[in-house]
Amino acid sequence: MPRKRVSMKKIREVLRLKWELGLGDRDVALSCKISKGTVTNYLQRAQKAGLSWPLDEALDDT
Repeated sequence: MPRKRVSMKKIREVLRLKWELGLGDRDVALSCKISKGTVTNYLQRAQKAGLSWPLDEALDDT
């Protein structure tokens, strides 16, 4: 069964909670109702992409 896509809004929230507020992965996962592994995955992908907080305003949800 294919996985449900996560909205860009949720990914942005993960990055904000981690990088702006400094929450731990577990707390971010609980807040966003996703697994800790998913949080780790998003953070690794963001780092590989060279992203930082705050995100560039030119980045949109597409």
